[in-house]
Amino acid sequence: MSVSTATPKPAGMRQMNERIVLQAVRVHGPLPKSEIARLTHLSTQTTSLIVDRLIDDGLLAREARTRVQGRMGQPSVPISLRADGAFSIGVKVGRRSLDVLTMDFAGQVHARDVIEYAYPDPRTVFSLLAAKLDHMMAALGDDAAKVVGIGVAAPLWLGGWRNFFDTPPEVFAAWNEIDIRARVQALTALPVEFAKDTTAACAAELLMGQGRGLRDFLYVFIGTFIGGGLVIDGRLHAGPKGNAGAVGSFPLMSEGMPQLLNVASVYVLEKRFTDAGFPAAAAHDQRALSAQLWPLCEAWLDAACPALAAAIATAAALVDLDGIVIDGELDRQLLREVLSRTDTALDAFEWQGMLRPRLVEGEIGADARAMGGAILPLYAHFAPRHVLFLKSGLSA
Repeated sequence: MSVSTATPKPAGMRQMNERIVLQAVRVHGPLPKSEIARLTHLSTQTTSLIVDRLIDDGLLAREARTRVQGRMGQPSVPISLRADGAFSIGVKVGRRSLDVLTMDFAGQVHARDVIEYAYPDPRTVFSLLAAKLDHMMAALGDDAAKVVGIGVAAPLWLGGWRNFFDTPPEVFAAWNEIDIRARVQALTALPVEFAKDTTAACAAELLMGQGRGLRDFLYVFIGTFIGGGLVIDGRLHAGPKGNAGAVGSFPLMSEGMPQLLNVASVYVLEKRFTDAGFPAAAAHDQRALSAQLWPLCEAWLDAACPALAAAIATAAALVDLDGIVIDGELDRQLLREVLSRTDTALDAFEWQGMLRPRLVEGEIGADARAMGGAILPLYAHFAPRHVLFLKSGLSA
């Protein structure tokens, strides 16, 4: 339905339409106005007015004219996100490191810093973060005024499973009394958003990775602990308590009833390395592929991949999935070995009555959690408010 220029829309509706247009360009990439109108179901006139206004506001930009093959007439002018239109800061508070990065409006990382530690001590983590936030803001210079917020990604139970680490019990127990979002908010005047770390990583994959071609998928991130996220109908599904896709807690039907994280997490591989006299950090890079360390990787893969396959088969029975996206903080060759061996392990399952999802390598890698954190304030500020990741409504 066309909107008359003589009758202004209510401010709330205008803001909603602006956000829908921005979301269309973010999800689908540079688009001519006519295609934006088609995807958003807004009139051509309304779309043109909104796009022009967002260009004036510095959020969209006109690219060089392009001619679509097979079409007559004037070349179209693609409209894209203006990278310096806004910025956000992403924070990952992890069990082994604190990651902080800045991201522009187009999703490109501008600066990144990592502080590694043996374990996260709340007595020092927040002071370290305060210094890093000041450093990131200073590095942005004049663009610091365009920072719309800070997104924090962290495990929901950062103080859990402390028996796996050589850590003073009181340090991990202290996290049970800490509201991480509130503590970060106390460090800044900027708005702070929070999500489970693997949910945030899933958000990054949804918007900037394999999620652009999948509508329903389980996301698996192999980090210190293995975890995940869930996308249904093209939308990030966090669940009522923010814990959807918690694949690490999947129970294994074996002696002692361990969880998936007990066999398929990176910390298990690290432990194999350190027990053999090798550095734990080698589990995260090409050293893991060396002749000395590969037998230890093989032993980890032999246990981890069948267990991961069992979790995937159960998930496929519960949720009709297009695919399983697997990523992590591993060397890419080792990650591909995980996918290959897990796919082979899936051959042993009976698939009658359910559809076997395909396994897909994630595209973001180790930065996924911090990048997902940075996405949160951009979406809180610019996406349609009724849904965090509007995708189904913008499909062809």
